[in-house]
Amino acid sequence: MGRFSMCGKLVAKRGKRDALVEVLLEAANLLDQAPECELYIVNVVQDEPDAIWVMELWANQEAHAKSLTNEGVKALVQRGMPLIADMPQQVRLTPVGGKGIGGIG
Repeated sequence: MGRFSMCGKLVAKRGKRDALVEVLLEAANLLDQAPECELYIVNVVQDEPDAIWVMELWANQEAHAKSLTNEGVKALVQRGMPLIADMPQQVRLTPVGGKGIGGIG
């Protein structure tokens, strides 16, 4: 059971990107309490005014799944969903190495 990574693109409803970014940054702050979450970065896209990319790195896929059962995370999902224009695009990845993530194994 190795590390698990995910990249997701969210497209906010027109004019709601900043509000959605705030919710995602609250999630990042909440995940500070979860040592299994090694990385959670919220990015805006310069050429797409409503687009947001979130990059995550977890100790394993089970830790990510467990985080979604957290009451605080569920509340943030409830707040964020009405701000999203389309279903988020997600890519699930298996990290194999790189700068800043230490050893894989």
